[in-house]
Amino acid sequence: MMTSDDDRLAAGLAAEAGRRLLALRAGGGEPKALRHAGDRSSHEFLTAELARRRPRDAVLSEEGDDGPARLAASRVWIVDPLDGTREFGEPGRADWAVHVALWERGGLAAGAVALPAQGQVLSTADPVPAPPVPPSGTLRLVVSRTRPPGFIPRLADKIGAEVVPLGSAGAKAAAVICGSAEVYVHDGGQYEWDSAAPVAVALAAGLHASRIDGSNLVYNQAVPSVPDILICQAALADMLLGAIGSVR
Repeated sequence: MMTSDDDRLAAGLAAEAGRRLLALRAGGGEPKALRHAGDRSSHEFLTAELARRRPRDAVLSEEGDDGPARLAASRVWIVDPLDGTREFGEPGRADWAVHVALWERGGLAAGAVALPAQGQVLSTADPVPAPPVPPSGTLRLVVSRTRPPGFIPRLADKIGAEVVPLGSAGAKAAAVICGSAEVYVHDGGQYEWDSAAPVAVALAAGLHASRIDGSNLVYNQAVPSVPDILICQAALADMLLGAIGSVR
């Protein structure tokens, strides 16, 4: 895979935003105020840098105002300045992230997921090789720690999986990308900024990423909702899509 300046920019911005969030968190404070400050400061840094480095591109940020102008743009940066805000405000938790992705001409062109408290940046600038599928044994299924889909117990029983709750969508995707889990499933309540960067990185690693009905994930929509997602080892995709369809 050829690395572009956009890949490197996504990785660099996510890493620097993460360093700034770590410094903010180290200062302590009341959790609600800390979460708000993290969201706002990271958003302001990322959008200012993108305006300086890519002034012709549009930006869709969870913390910013949205409008119809980006729908006519050929390049849109999709960012979540602090994914896993709840976990960021909880001392000791490492399952929060920074997401930076680029949508270009209909598809994801670059992406980075920084996991600052884990000292890690996953990106399309340096794709991680997909881990091998375990030959046997229990699959590990990562889900939201606060909003797991209602069908997860039935799915886990059907495929013989251990359910692993985690915070940030980026942290859950990273678990599959790095091989500490095989499957990430979510249904309900996500937006483009939650999944764009994790999906870009997962696809670059050779993993499967789709809606839970198997349809393609689509970005830069008028309503930026991407309510469900499956990220998994490619060899497991057909089995998992069939299992999800049978238990929903």
